[in-house]
Amino acid sequence: MRRIGDSAIAAATALALGAGVWLLCTDTGTPPQPSAAEGRPDPGGERGAARALPASPPTRVRIPTIHVNAPLMGLALTPSGSLDVPPPAEKNLAGWYEAGTTPGDTGTAVVAGHVDNTEGPAVFYDLGALKRGTTIEVDREDSTTAVFTVDAVEVYSAKNFPDEKVYGASPRPELRVITCGGGYSKATGYQGNVVVFAHLTGSRPA
Repeated sequence: MRRIGDSAIAAATALALGAGVWLLCTDTGTPPQPSAAEGRPDPGGERGAARALPASPPTRVRIPTIHVNAPLMGLALTPSGSLDVPPPAEKNLAGWYEAGTTPGDTGTAVVAGHVDNTEGPAVFYDLGALKRGTTIEVDREDSTTAVFTVDAVEVYSAKNFPDEKVYGASPRPELRVITCGGGYSKATGYQGNVVVFAHLTGSRPA
């Protein structure tokens, strides 16, 4: 099984998430974008790191501060080598890269979702508004909930997307939550991505 940290998959994933056709923009205003302050690593981020959980596929993601409560579907690579995405019409649906790390296990797990669709804001419209210290909860098939704490929230242009930083291997359980962001052009779509960096800080029965 190839992990998301592999350079070929990382490059393909960045291309898929940054492509203008990945999301459809509507006249819903501008999604929140992270401030420079939220992009700085949390100096206390290493505190409270929890022991890794056994591998188990995720079923739902919740981010209470921005009212996210969405089921998760598995995402694979398309025949062209880019990361597939949830159906655009399903605005309250996110996906996870199922060939990589499961959320809560050691390594870097990836969750992605749309910022909007033709009807308006979608599941991760407010992702850029998250702050360091925010809690992200991921329910798993083994009836546990993995609890992550946000370390940083950043926005990158597609042409300068840091593959290794976002998708690289980690010695502890980490999570990346990704949606489109940055500038927007009607001709090409969103110009980059909002990326949330988080690490596992606990778990409980689902």
